[in-house]
Amino acid sequence: MSTAAATTPVTSTWKIDPAHSHVEFAVKHLMISTVRGRFAGVEGTVRLDDSTPAAAGVDVTIDVASIDTREPRRDEHLRSSDFFDAERFPRITFSAQRIADRHAETFKLPGDLTIHGVTRPIVLDVVGAGSVKDPWGGERRGFSATAAVRRSDFGLTWNQALEAGGVLVGDEVKILLELELLRG
Repeated sequence: MSTAAATTPVTSTWKIDPAHSHVEFAVKHLMISTVRGRFAGVEGTVRLDDSTPAAAGVDVTIDVASIDTREPRRDEHLRSSDFFDAERFPRITFSAQRIADRHAETFKLPGDLTIHGVTRPIVLDVVGAGSVKDPWGGERRGFSATAAVRRSDFGLTWNQALEAGGVLVGDEVKILLELELLRG
């Protein structure tokens, strides 16, 4: 076996299966409870390099208009210019080019998150769920990822002060991604 053959990268490309993937978020409401929601529209690709496990490419796009908090009036407000301004900024994106701190099936994924036209670096904590062959002959992989961001860092600053002190909507937003990938 030649040295060139031994160092040739083995890159695979995976597509996010939108029917089996979702992006959820949680944020404090009135400082006493947590509102949870999700974005139904998620798509993207993941590039893995088997010869260099730290190398990866991730590009995820989320459709802002697909927001669902189980309350239509709140969802419309979140799509408005007070929050996401979905008409002007229809997509949330995440892009990463490497894996860090890998330990078996857990790793950190540093990348750039763009919300509301503002890009900030974040780090996703990722847990791999393994891979399987599906009943149709395809190969699938699963991943869960979490992060916390401050919505004010992305220009999402709308709020109302409460009479008793505090604010209507918390600044910290917890993010959870559940992704099922199909080798493509």
